[in-house]
Amino acid sequence: MSSHGFELPLRLLLAFRMLIDELHAELARQGHPDIRPMHGFVMQAIGPDGTTAVELGRTLGVSKQAAGKTIDTLERIGYVERTTDARDTRRKIVRLTPYGMDALNRSARIFDTLRAHWAGELGEDRLNALEADLRTMTPGNPWRLDTPGWFGNL
Repeated sequence: MSSHGFELPLRLLLAFRMLIDELHAELARQGHPDIRPMHGFVMQAIGPDGTTAVELGRTLGVSKQAAGKTIDTLERIGYVERTTDARDTRRKIVRLTPYGMDALNRSARIFDTLRAHWAGELGEDRLNALEADLRTMTPGNPWRLDTPGWFGNL
């Protein structure tokens, strides 16, 4: 079967969308109904040590204001908290709450389950080959957290 060039990025995006939709459906079942796909990028960028709104915006490729708006949302639904930096009291740090860490930990386990499902459908060897081929064709670091900014904003 012959494919058109435009089909490759659409299929890759569709696969991404399916995995993310399945992840969020399962997260909702496991007690995280309010988390949205973009929140995962934000929470990964905040990381275990926390960050500032300026640093978060830079990492995500968005403005400080856009980062701040998302922080407000995540704070309201319980995933992050604002604290004062112990080393510099003028500096405000955004940290993940235990609820936020729970969402990230559950996400990792759910992604493992989703991968296992794909391996069951395609076969482990074919899935390993697909992942190896994608590693060959993409940059070495898969943690491009600036996707929100690349898509246009949060």
